[in-house]
Amino acid sequence: MTQDERARNQAPGQACLLIYDGQCRLCVSTKQKIEQAGVGRAGHNVRFISYQSDEAKQVLGSAYRPGRPDMAFLVKPTGAICQGLDAFLPLVPGLPGGHVLLWLLRAPLVKSLARWGYQLIARHRYRLFGEVQPP
Repeated sequence: MTQDERARNQAPGQACLLIYDGQCRLCVSTKQKIEQAGVGRAGHNVRFISYQSDEAKQVLGSAYRPGRPDMAFLVKPTGAICQGLDAFLPLVPGLPGGHVLLWLLRAPLVKSLARWGYQLIARHRYRLFGEVQPP
């Protein structure tokens, strides 16, 4: 699926789709904490969808792989896809202390460490935090 096709598949007025692993306990609880902070409510232009949904498969197109995802995805209205740590950076200003975190991430060493930490935790998230059982 091309970027134009992904953009057309998004709901009107929707700025971004954050696609998270709906089977990962860490991912689901992080999504809930982000929502509790107000991100995803009207005016924030972010909608959360599970990687395991048909909508995620359609929106991600060729970027979708069956099974567990390696990372989170943020699909912008243009169809551009950000992955991993970069998927969360646009959400950070809406979080408590987010502006300070963005300021810290401007330092290349800090950003490199944050990417490394994200990848390490993402790789071992099921072993460390467990799986969400379907209802």
